[in-house]
Amino acid sequence: MPDRLFDLTGRVAVISGAASGMGRASALALAEHGADLLLADLNEAGLQQTTRDVEALGRRAVPFSGSVSDLGHIGSLWGVVDREFGGRVDFLGNIAGEGILGAPEEISLEQVQQVFQNLVFGRFKMCQEAGRRMLKAGRGSILNIGSLASMTALGRGHIAYSMSMGAVVQMTRELSTEWAGRGVRVNAILPAQVMNPSLEKRIAADPSIEQRWLSGIPAGRLGKPTDIQGLVVLLASDASCWITGALIPMDGGNMAMNAGGTIGK
Repeated sequence: MPDRLFDLTGRVAVISGAASGMGRASALALAEHGADLLLADLNEAGLQQTTRDVEALGRRAVPFSGSVSDLGHIGSLWGVVDREFGGRVDFLGNIAGEGILGAPEEISLEQVQQVFQNLVFGRFKMCQEAGRRMLKAGRGSILNIGSLASMTALGRGHIAYSMSMGAVVQMTRELSTEWAGRGVRVNAILPAQVMNPSLEKRIAADPSIEQRWLSGIPAGRLGKPTDIQGLVVLLASDASCWITGALIPMDGGNMAMNAGGTIGK
Protein backbone atom coordinates (compact mmCIF):
# COMPACT_ATOMS: atom_id res chain seq x y z
CA MET A 1 0.00 0.00 0.00
CA PRO A 2 1.50 3.39 -0.96
CA ASP A 3 2.28 5.92 1.75
CA ARG A 4 -0.95 7.78 2.49
CA LEU A 5 0.50 11.06 1.19
CA PHE A 6 0.86 9.46 -2.24
CA ASP A 7 -2.20 7.21 -2.14
CA LEU A 8 -4.48 7.91 -5.12
CA THR A 9 -7.09 5.27 -4.37
CA GLY A 10 -10.53 6.36 -5.55
CA ARG A 11 -9.22 9.22 -7.67
CA VAL A 12 -9.66 9.71 -11.39
CA ALA A 13 -6.88 10.87 -13.70
CA VAL A 14 -7.08 11.93 -17.35
CA ILE A 15 -3.86 11.43 -19.33
CA SER A 16 -3.27 12.54 -22.91
CA GLY A 17 -0.51 10.90 -24.92
CA ALA A 18 -1.05 7.69 -22.96
CA ALA A 19 0.07 5.29 -25.69
CA SER A 20 3.80 5.85 -25.31
CA GLY A 21 6.60 7.83 -23.73
CA MET A 22 5.95 10.06 -20.74
CA GLY A 23 2.17 9.69 -21.09
CA ARG A 24 2.32 5.91 -20.79
CA ALA A 25 4.85 6.09 -17.94
CA SER A 26 2.63 8.59 -16.11
CA ALA A 27 -0.47 6.43 -16.50
CA LEU A 28 1.25 3.35 -15.11
CA ALA A 29 2.69 5.25 -12.13
CA LEU A 30 -0.71 6.73 -11.27
CA ALA A 31 -2.36 3.31 -11.54
CA GLU A 32 0.28 1.76 -9.30
CA HIS A 33 -0.71 4.31 -6.65
CA GLY A 34 -4.42 3.59 -6.93
CA ALA A 35 -5.88 5.92 -9.57
CA ASP A 36 -8.45 4.99 -12.20
CA LEU A 37 -7.77 6.52 -15.61
CA LEU A 38 -9.18 7.94 -18.81
CA LEU A 39 -6.42 7.34 -21.37
CA ALA A 40 -6.31 9.39 -24.58
CA ASP A 41 -4.17 8.95 -27.69
CA LEU A 42 -4.31 8.66 -31.47
CA ASN A 43 -2.09 5.56 -31.45
CA GLU A 44 -4.74 2.87 -31.11
CA ALA A 45 -2.37 -0.08 -30.63
CA GLY A 46 -0.33 1.71 -27.97
CA LEU A 47 -3.48 3.00 -26.30
CA GLN A 48 -4.91 -0.51 -25.99
CA GLN A 49 -1.62 -1.81 -24.58
CA THR A 50 -1.52 0.87 -21.90
CA THR A 51 -5.16 0.12 -21.10
CA ARG A 52 -4.37 -3.56 -20.60
CA ASP A 53 -1.35 -2.75 -18.46
CA VAL A 54 -3.34 -0.43 -16.21
CA GLU A 55 -6.04 -3.06 -15.82
CA ALA A 56 -3.38 -5.63 -14.94
CA LEU A 57 -2.49 -3.38 -11.99
CA GLY A 58 -6.07 -3.74 -10.76
CA ARG A 59 -7.26 -0.28 -11.78
CA ARG A 60 -9.97 0.85 -14.16
CA ALA A 61 -8.86 2.21 -17.55
CA VAL A 62 -11.14 3.79 -20.16
CA PRO A 63 -9.43 4.34 -23.53
CA PHE A 64 -10.32 7.28 -25.76
CA SER A 65 -9.01 7.29 -29.31
CA GLY A 66 -8.73 10.87 -30.50
CA SER A 67 -6.59 13.98 -30.84
CA VAL A 68 -6.36 16.54 -28.05
CA SER A 69 -5.47 19.07 -30.72
CA ASP A 70 -8.97 18.70 -32.15
CA LEU A 71 -11.52 20.72 -30.17
CA GLY A 72 -14.32 18.41 -31.27
CA HIS A 73 -12.43 15.37 -30.01
CA ILE A 74 -11.80 17.16 -26.72
CA GLY A 75 -15.53 17.72 -26.27
CA SER A 76 -16.15 14.02 -26.88
CA LEU A 77 -13.38 13.06 -24.44
CA TRP A 78 -14.96 14.99 -21.59
CA GLY A 79 -18.32 13.52 -22.48
CA VAL A 80 -16.76 10.11 -21.82
CA VAL A 81 -15.41 11.36 -18.48
CA ASP A 82 -18.89 12.52 -17.52
CA ARG A 83 -20.48 9.25 -18.58
CA GLU A 84 -17.90 6.81 -17.21
CA PHE A 85 -16.73 8.63 -14.08
CA GLY A 86 -19.70 10.83 -13.25
CA GLY A 87 -17.76 13.94 -14.30
CA ARG A 88 -15.10 13.37 -11.66
CA VAL A 89 -11.51 14.30 -12.46
CA ASP A 90 -8.88 14.70 -9.77
CA PHE A 91 -5.82 15.00 -12.00
CA LEU A 92 -5.18 16.03 -15.60
CA GLY A 93 -1.89 15.21 -17.28
CA ASN A 94 -1.65 17.39 -20.41
CA ILE A 95 1.18 15.47 -22.09
CA ALA A 96 0.38 14.92 -25.79
CA GLY A 97 1.44 17.46 -28.39
CA GLU A 98 3.61 17.71 -31.49
CA GLY A 99 5.81 20.51 -32.79
CA ILE A 100 6.95 21.41 -36.30
CA LEU A 101 10.53 22.47 -36.98
CA GLY A 102 11.30 25.23 -39.46
CA ALA A 103 13.69 28.14 -39.85
CA PRO A 104 12.03 31.39 -38.72
CA GLU A 105 12.56 32.98 -42.13
CA GLU A 106 10.94 30.03 -43.92
CA ILE A 107 8.27 28.45 -41.70
CA SER A 108 4.74 29.23 -42.87
CA LEU A 109 2.17 30.97 -40.72
CA GLU A 110 -0.06 27.94 -41.20
CA GLN A 111 2.61 25.71 -39.65
CA VAL A 112 3.01 28.08 -36.71
CA GLN A 113 -0.75 28.06 -36.23
CA GLN A 114 -0.75 24.25 -36.29
CA VAL A 115 1.90 24.09 -33.56
CA PHE A 116 -0.13 26.50 -31.43
CA GLN A 117 -3.22 24.37 -32.07
CA ASN A 118 -1.32 21.27 -30.94
CA LEU A 119 0.49 22.70 -27.93
CA VAL A 120 -1.51 25.71 -26.73
CA PHE A 121 -5.15 25.81 -27.83
CA GLY A 122 -5.78 22.10 -27.33
CA ARG A 123 -4.05 22.13 -23.96
CA PHE A 124 -5.94 25.21 -22.85
CA LYS A 125 -9.26 23.58 -23.78
CA MET A 126 -8.26 20.47 -21.81
CA CYS A 127 -7.38 22.68 -18.82
CA GLN A 128 -10.65 24.57 -19.18
CA GLU A 129 -12.78 21.42 -19.24
CA ALA A 130 -10.91 19.85 -16.33
CA GLY A 131 -10.94 23.12 -14.44
CA ARG A 132 -14.71 23.51 -14.66
CA ARG A 133 -15.21 20.09 -13.11
CA MET A 134 -12.48 20.54 -10.51
CA LEU A 135 -13.77 23.96 -9.45
CA LYS A 136 -17.21 22.48 -8.95
CA ALA A 137 -15.67 19.82 -6.69
CA GLY A 138 -13.39 22.33 -4.92
CA ARG A 139 -10.21 20.37 -5.60
CA GLY A 140 -7.96 19.05 -8.34
CA SER A 141 -4.51 19.15 -9.88
CA ILE A 142 -3.47 19.90 -13.46
CA LEU A 143 -0.06 19.16 -14.98
CA ASN A 144 1.05 20.77 -18.23
CA ILE A 145 4.10 19.35 -19.95
CA GLY A 146 6.23 22.23 -21.15
CA SER A 147 9.85 22.30 -22.22
CA LEU A 148 13.12 24.00 -21.40
CA ALA A 149 12.49 25.67 -24.76
CA SER A 150 9.97 27.86 -22.92
CA MET A 151 12.78 29.40 -20.87
CA THR A 152 15.85 29.23 -23.11
CA ALA A 153 16.32 29.21 -26.89
CA LEU A 154 17.24 26.02 -28.76
CA GLY A 155 17.73 27.37 -32.28
CA ARG A 156 17.77 24.71 -35.02
CA GLY A 157 14.30 25.64 -36.27
CA HIS A 158 12.46 25.51 -32.93
CA ILE A 159 10.83 28.94 -33.29
CA ALA A 160 7.19 27.77 -33.38
CA TYR A 161 7.77 25.11 -30.72
CA SER A 162 9.51 27.50 -28.35
CA MET A 163 6.88 30.21 -28.81
CA SER A 164 4.17 27.68 -28.03
CA MET A 165 5.93 26.32 -24.97
CA GLY A 166 6.38 29.88 -23.70
CA ALA A 167 2.61 30.23 -23.95
CA VAL A 168 2.13 26.95 -22.04
CA VAL A 169 4.29 28.27 -19.20
CA GLN A 170 2.34 31.52 -18.95
CA MET A 171 -0.96 29.66 -19.22
CA THR A 172 0.15 27.54 -16.26
CA ARG A 173 0.98 30.62 -14.19
CA GLU A 174 -2.27 32.38 -15.04
CA LEU A 175 -4.49 29.36 -14.37
CA SER A 176 -2.71 28.74 -11.09
CA THR A 177 -3.28 32.34 -10.03
CA GLU A 178 -6.95 32.25 -11.05
CA TRP A 179 -7.82 28.90 -9.48
CA ALA A 180 -5.54 28.32 -6.47
CA GLY A 181 -7.93 30.03 -4.08
CA ARG A 182 -10.68 27.64 -5.17
CA GLY A 183 -8.74 24.45 -4.61
CA VAL A 184 -7.32 23.75 -8.07
CA ARG A 185 -3.56 23.55 -8.55
CA VAL A 186 -1.81 23.97 -11.91
CA ASN A 187 1.87 23.17 -12.42
CA ALA A 188 4.24 22.48 -15.31
CA ILE A 189 7.13 20.10 -15.83
CA LEU A 190 9.82 21.35 -18.22
CA PRO A 191 11.77 18.40 -19.64
CA ALA A 192 15.00 18.47 -21.55
CA GLN A 193 15.43 15.80 -24.24
CA VAL A 194 13.52 12.65 -23.23
CA MET A 195 13.89 9.60 -25.47
CA ASN A 196 10.81 8.84 -27.55
CA PRO A 197 10.20 7.68 -31.14
CA SER A 198 10.47 11.23 -32.49
CA LEU A 199 13.81 11.82 -30.75
CA GLU A 200 15.12 8.46 -31.95
CA LYS A 201 14.34 9.47 -35.54
CA ARG A 202 16.19 12.76 -35.12
CA ILE A 203 19.25 10.96 -33.73
CA ALA A 204 19.15 8.44 -36.58
CA ALA A 205 19.04 11.30 -39.11
CA ASP A 206 21.86 13.23 -37.38
CA PRO A 207 23.91 11.07 -34.96
CA SER A 208 25.99 14.08 -33.88
CA ILE A 209 22.98 15.76 -32.29
CA GLU A 210 22.90 13.35 -29.34
CA GLN A 211 26.38 14.43 -28.22
CA ARG A 212 25.39 18.07 -28.66
CA TRP A 213 22.50 17.52 -26.25
CA LEU A 214 24.62 15.54 -23.80
CA SER A 215 27.24 18.30 -23.69
CA GLY A 216 24.70 20.45 -21.86
CA ILE A 217 23.38 17.80 -19.46
CA PRO A 218 25.59 17.39 -16.37
CA ALA A 219 23.85 14.11 -15.45
CA GLY A 220 25.44 12.62 -18.56
CA ARG A 221 22.41 10.97 -20.17
CA LEU A 222 19.22 11.82 -21.99
CA GLY A 223 15.93 11.52 -20.17
CA LYS A 224 13.87 8.35 -19.99
CA PRO A 225 10.06 8.38 -19.95
CA THR A 226 10.10 6.79 -16.49
CA ASP A 227 11.96 9.82 -15.11
CA ILE A 228 8.60 11.60 -14.92
CA GLN A 229 6.85 9.02 -12.76
CA GLY A 230 7.81 10.32 -9.32
CA LEU A 231 6.93 13.90 -10.23
CA VAL A 232 3.56 12.90 -11.66
CA VAL A 233 2.58 10.96 -8.54
CA LEU A 234 3.76 13.85 -6.36
CA LEU A 235 1.73 16.44 -8.28
CA ALA A 236 -1.37 14.23 -8.40
CA SER A 237 -1.26 13.52 -4.68
CA ASP A 238 -1.87 15.37 -1.43
CA ALA A 239 1.89 15.43 -0.91
CA SER A 240 1.97 18.53 -3.16
CA CYS A 241 -1.11 20.25 -1.73
CA TRP A 242 0.69 23.63 -1.39
CA ILE A 243 2.55 23.48 -4.71
CA THR A 244 0.95 25.45 -7.53
CA GLY A 245 2.23 27.66 -10.32
CA ALA A 246 5.55 25.79 -10.20
CA LEU A 247 7.72 25.29 -13.27
CA ILE A 248 9.75 22.17 -12.52
CA PRO A 249 12.79 21.37 -14.69
CA MET A 250 13.30 17.67 -15.43
CA ASP A 251 16.56 18.01 -17.23
CA GLY A 252 19.55 16.33 -15.60
CA GLY A 253 20.89 19.75 -14.62
CA ASN A 254 20.64 21.32 -18.08
CA MET A 255 19.02 24.59 -17.00
CA ALA A 256 21.39 25.03 -14.07
CA MET A 257 24.48 24.81 -16.27
CA ASN A 258 25.87 27.97 -17.84
CA ALA A 259 26.40 27.72 -21.60
CA GLY A 260 30.10 28.15 -21.01
CA GLY A 261 30.22 25.71 -18.11
CA THR A 262 32.21 22.51 -17.90
CA ILE A 263 30.70 19.26 -16.65
CA GLY A 264 32.56 17.92 -13.63
CA LYS A 265 34.27 14.55 -13.84
